[in-house]
Amino acid sequence: MADLCDLQILVNRQQTFFLNQKILTKYSEKLKRTIRQAKKRTQIRSSGIEIDDFPGGPDGFELVSRFCYNSGATTITVSNVSLLHCCAVFLGMTEKMFSSNLLHQTEVFLQQMFYWSWNDVLACLKSLEPFFSFADSCGLVKKLMCLLLAKIAQNSDINQLIASSSSASSSPETSSRFRCSPAATKFWWFEDLTLLSPKTIEYFAKSLGSFAGENNSTVLTRFLLHYLQKSAGRHNNNSKSRAPEYNGLAETAVSGVVLTARTSFSCRSLFWVLRVVSGFGLSRNCRAGLEKLIGGVLDQATLDDLLVSGRDGAGVYDVNLVMRLVRQFVQSEGAVTVEKMKRVGMLMDKYLGEIAPDQNLKISRFLGVAESLPDCARDCFDGVYRAIDIYLESHPALSLEERSRLCRCLNYEKLSLECCKDLAKNPKIPPRISVQALASQHSSHVPSSADVLFVNDHGSNSTSKSRSPPIAPEKPGSFDLDGYETFGDESFDIRQNIQRMQRRVVELEKVCREMKGQMSRMKKGRLMLNAAAVAHGEALPRMC
Repeated sequence: MADLCDLQILVNRQQTFFLNQKILTKYSEKLKRTIRQAKKRTQIRSSGIEIDDFPGGPDGFELVSRFCYNSGATTITVSNVSLLHCCAVFLGMTEKMFSSNLLHQTEVFLQQMFYWSWNDVLACLKSLEPFFSFADSCGLVKKLMCLLLAKIAQNSDINQLIASSSSASSSPETSSRFRCSPAATKFWWFEDLTLLSPKTIEYFAKSLGSFAGENNSTVLTRFLLHYLQKSAGRHNNNSKSRAPEYNGLAETAVSGVVLTARTSFSCRSLFWVLRVVSGFGLSRNCRAGLEKLIGGVLDQATLDDLLVSGRDGAGVYDVNLVMRLVRQFVQSEGAVTVEKMKRVGMLMDKYLGEIAPDQNLKISRFLGVAESLPDCARDCFDGVYRAIDIYLESHPALSLEERSRLCRCLNYEKLSLECCKDLAKNPKIPPRISVQALASQHSSHVPSSADVLFVNDHGSNSTSKSRSPPIAPEKPGSFDLDGYETFGDESFDIRQNIQRMQRRVVELEKVCREMKGQMSRMKKGRLMLNAAAVAHGEALPRMC
């Protein structure tokens, strides 16, 4: 029995095989050489050897062992030919050792690969993924990839796959077809290739000369996005471990989007791209390029587009992303028209109302969104006020200072009358803010000139100083209300609100004066006690 199993082989430090030395060395030149060297070192007849980096690991070595014990016969299929071929190359199982050795048999089988079906090619590519690097060094991956592209070309126009962005944009029909929903532009081979590993897909892109920043193929870009979307769905619970493998593909996809976006991607499609690649480790320049592209067409976005989920527990939505997109929009090349600016302003008002209930949303981020656009982007600040009201309702623990800071993004003069009245009655708004808002409404209704021109019955201009109400209050905390007499019921409501605010201010001033008086009396009392104590201390020595 010892003569039958006189050789121990540890494969990849995973499994030990007890085999007959004579049988294995008959077919493998490398095993014969390795065993001879091991015997010289140990000076004993029985020896054990270790084999590292063996393609396929213990499973591959078991197939080779069966081939040797079966007198050089084995069943070769599409699923195992790549493994057997790589094992034969690794062990040197050539015609020099044995006629019709394993390497020769696999090469004969691979010569028939051009008669394989599409599924056979995919199965063979899938089988070599565990030892992809070794298969690539043997030239096997290149042969299979050429065969894969040939199969694609047989059933579709290969020029669409390798076409540059300029050629794709030259055809109106192609351009309009690609600008539809990304899910509607899948080719027949998209779904089948999602079963392959990221290394294989990366080799596929490199074979087309379209990897990383060199990608200018619209079809390849859409396939990579489809592949990444499927991969993210399969590995959703293990995103950190999958990220390094997919980073190169994600950057290749984004580069293709940046190069072909003008003719191939709508604003909604760009946000879809952003969602697909957001879970992968893009470089800063790559992400900035995509955000710049989206920022340039931000006026075409909808509220649903902006609601990108937040990461790392920073909040429900990615508010920092929206702030960067608005910054890119404001700084975009070419003049941003007033119409586009106002569309984005309305969009930001809706977005503020959507993110305001988030308990994790900080005041600085809320203000960052609200103040990201210039004042001319909004004709009315009612939407901003409603978002502030929602934020205050959802964050009741804010201090007076924080609530006042939150209201700094409001332009009181651009608040409607209804909003201004609601603000004055809102107990969550600090009193000082309410007074400022009402004062701004007062100045917006009252003419700014002291002399009001009007046309008399004869058509000539004359001045009337009696109709010009004073603008500035006569004393702090009070306002002249006569200027509202000509504005009907709305003016009456404003006057009532101002009077109510005046009473609140007077009450606060009264409380403040009372507190100051109490503090003054307490200070005088302490001084008198100190004086009495000093006098008492001086009298004691005279009594002694």
